[in-house]
Amino acid sequence: MTPPSRPGTVLLTDYAWPDDTVERSVIEEAGHTLVTGPADPASAEEIEKLVAEHRPAGILTCWAPVSATAIGSSPGLRIVARLGVGLDNIAVDAATERGVWVTNVPDYCVEEVSDHAVGMVLAWTRGLAVSDREVRAGRWNPAGARLRRLSELTCGVVGYGRIGRATVRKLGAFGCRVLAHDPYPPKEARGVEMVGLEELLSRSDAVILHVPLTPATHHIIDADTLASMRPGGLLVNVSRGGLVDTDAVVKALDTGHLDGAAFDVLESEPHVPAGLLRQPGALLTPHIAFSSDASVTELRRRAAQEVVRILADEPPAHACNTPRNPPTGPGDPR
Repeated sequence: MTPPSRPGTVLLTDYAWPDDTVERSVIEEAGHTLVTGPADPASAEEIEKLVAEHRPAGILTCWAPVSATAIGSSPGLRIVARLGVGLDNIAVDAATERGVWVTNVPDYCVEEVSDHAVGMVLAWTRGLAVSDREVRAGRWNPAGARLRRLSELTCGVVGYGRIGRATVRKLGAFGCRVLAHDPYPPKEARGVEMVGLEELLSRSDAVILHVPLTPATHHIIDADTLASMRPGGLLVNVSRGGLVDTDAVVKALDTGHLDGAAFDVLESEPHVPAGLLRQPGALLTPHIAFSSDASVTELRRRAAQEVVRILADEPPAHACNTPRNPPTGPGDPR
């Protein structure tokens, strides 16, 4: 990688791991300075203050909001690199207008997230979480088990991108019928039947969400779509909390229309609604589907390398926008 002609400051807004050593080694080896914000994601206002104070040429962000104001607070800003896949915490349009690149790492956790989704389906069909709770509570009742044979079920995957395709492949190995829905379906898809969303919901015993959060997908699962699901089914969300109306899910679990809800993400995270906590059919993990030792190290390294590339006037590997008249160096006054 070609070193930049002029050093710049890079702001790491937040991080979901113990330290900033991976990011720091990549950034400083390229001759730049890394400034690290709080580990837990700060508010939009606090991030704006950090950007205004340090005027970075690059921003690395995990979950902290990078607003239009933040992007406009550093005249020489050239890139906002997401430590992840989704971009809902970045004002992408504002970055594009100001000539700032937005990048992500779209494929670092394909195996982990698809494993997590399939694991949640298996936990439901085999009653793993429920049985563990029962045994720990002193109840040894094998006769009370109500388990399922996965090979006889139909699983529906909403979103047929990298992760969705991996989940389809893994589910297929268990012998179940697999349906998928995507607004841009492929011309050919092996091992899966591509259908419309309404048909997928009505035919699937388990529905798995693998779609980004956009205005069009916000609450794609609400009271109406839940009502169209097959009774007694499972809903799995390992993408973004905002895809699901949690209150509607709690009601569907209360009535028994849904038998299970397996969520790695919540719209209100880190707060977990009390109504959801009370549901015996709810399986909850704390936004960790992306995580493994290998995936997190890869994510951190590749996101930092994107910043170094842009500051060295090289093209990004994974551009998420086409900025207008991007600045030409860390010292560009714009």
